[in-house]
Amino acid sequence: TIDTPYMVGEVNCYSTEINGELVLFDTGPALPAALASLQQAVDLGCLRYLFITHGHVDHYGLAAHIQANFGAEILIPRKDAIKLQRHVERLTHMDRLLLECGFDESFIRNLRKTLTDNKFFPIIPEHYQVVEESDIPERLGISWLSCPGHSQSDLVYLFGDYAVTGDILLKNIFQAPLLDVDLETFSGRFRNYDAYCSSLLKMKALRGLKILPGHRKEVAGLDGTVLFYVRKLLERAGHVGRISASEPVRGVIGKLFGGAMTDPFLLYLKASEIVFMRDFLADPGRLKCALEQIGLFDQVSALYREVVEKLVSAENK
Repeated sequence: TIDTPYMVGEVNCYSTEINGELVLFDTGPALPAALASLQQAVDLGCLRYLFITHGHVDHYGLAAHIQANFGAEILIPRKDAIKLQRHVERLTHMDRLLLECGFDESFIRNLRKTLTDNKFFPIIPEHYQVVEESDIPERLGISWLSCPGHSQSDLVYLFGDYAVTGDILLKNIFQAPLLDVDLETFSGRFRNYDAYCSSLLKMKALRGLKILPGHRKEVAGLDGTVLFYVRKLLERAGHVGRISASEPVRGVIGKLFGGAMTDPFLLYLKASEIVFMRDFLADPGRLKCALEQIGLFDQVSALYREVVEKLVSAENK
């Protein structure tokens, strides 16, 4: 468990030995204190393989350093490989998405400065393999599930009775489904809501496994964690739904929070959430169907109907 300077707090990394080879899942951020903490817990000189759950700085920040100094083989999700290879192009498209959300050029400059100052874009490893294209996971007995939602690249690693889940299942945290360009097409935004609903069906396979989350120390099981997330989604979507769908996302933030929120990164996180909520409000049945298929809809049916019925009532007026 490694301290980070980010709102989410500590990040968890996991290691195991497979056939005499040391394997690590995630690294912590690209900061000297994080490296010192990781070195106290893991003999990086013996590390053979490093698997990344998703390409956010608190999870892969030390990958390049570990490879350059200790020679470990780095394995990253396919979507993260695209993101690294087309970094500048991605940022340009992100600027366009933010403009469409009602943010101005000044905000975009400040957000980029914030991301740079806080080292959100660590050094790229010189060499890496793509998990979905490599034979290493199978050889080690590690399987993976692609469960995008929080990001496009989210992978769950399965080994024995364990599931290393990154940020898709966190205890009492509504992990922001981040606004991003679609890395397959680079012609629009990634549809986090659609992806999350599809991922719910895959997550059913995690029932009965020991879940190893990216943050906080314990996740008792799949169902309670998913239900917490869905309830937060429904509650927040109810607030967003009271504001006209024609209002730009930046305006929605102003109406919900006034002028209290000024930090560019926090504004970006809130914008991401609001886009996600609006996608839900445009097609609530998609989430309902997914929850029914994994047997969890009854637990949230009353709240779901309350939110959706208020939406319908407001539209009729």
